[in-house]
Amino acid sequence: MTLEFLQPAVGADMKEVDRVLREALASDVVLVNQVAEYIVGGGGKRLRPALLVLVARACGYEGRDHYTLAAVVEMIHTATLLHDDVVDESQLRRGHATANAAFGNAASVLVGDFLYSRAFQMMVSVNRMRVLSILADATNVIAEGEVMQLLHAGDAALSESAYFEVIERKTAKLFEAAGRLGAVLGDAPPEREEAFARYGRHVGTAFQILDDVLDYSGDTAATGKNVGDDLAEGKMTLPLIHALAHATPAEAAVIQHAIAGGGLEDFAPVDAALKRTGALGYAREKAAAEGRAAAGCLVGLKPSPAASTLLKLSAFAAERSY
Repeated sequence: MTLEFLQPAVGADMKEVDRVLREALASDVVLVNQVAEYIVGGGGKRLRPALLVLVARACGYEGRDHYTLAAVVEMIHTATLLHDDVVDESQLRRGHATANAAFGNAASVLVGDFLYSRAFQMMVSVNRMRVLSILADATNVIAEGEVMQLLHAGDAALSESAYFEVIERKTAKLFEAAGRLGAVLGDAPPEREEAFARYGRHVGTAFQILDDVLDYSGDTAATGKNVGDDLAEGKMTLPLIHALAHATPAEAAVIQHAIAGGGLEDFAPVDAALKRTGALGYAREKAAAEGRAAAGCLVGLKPSPAASTLLKLSAFAAERSY
């Protein structure tokens, strides 16, 4: 399943979001322009801004603020990627060298700060206190999630419930905010706004679970990331949590050593343990359940191209291979 399904409903809208994004990132500081263009021009699925635009369309919104807020959401996401890659010492993203690998850690952190501050300038321009509240809350929760993930690095005892708490904060929160913002722009009633927020949360959760699965089973050429990065960074993700819970003593020792050591020398035996315990299939089913839950949030929505595309998006988040 590819992202081509987005084109009929929001293809033209997403071109306008990209235009707003590039205009917003213009700076008279050369390095800011270089790093920002390197990141934004380097691809990316643009799922969060697409979700916001689709929800706004599904709610009948006809203004232009959805372009501004879609760009804001993508800028916040991009800023988190810049900071994440520095923390994780990542070298590859979207098939290219990470910004920290290309420009250095200092430039990545500082341009990430620029993206955050420019995003807040833009959200103020919409002149709606509710929008400011949603995005301020989301960025704070995301930061907490990143800190929680850092605290759990190298922790092989991480529980499944703790894992879900981290990803709901770190990843799903911005998807949730995108859904809520689209509903707010479209003046949706409270119950529909909440349904769209839940939709975004489920889509974001499914997306992150699949990311964690693809770290062990994905094709680097397709995903744009090195297989085994999470293991190298000592991240205890859902496949590993399930494998450890069903491991033999020897397999458990290998997984614990790999997480504590943060290296790839144990990748082959860890991969074998994942296969024997059915851990990747278990995680994929969890993602599929989140996709179904997201689809359930759309029940009762007035039929439209945007509504049908949102349904397809819930399936893509849970079934993608890149």
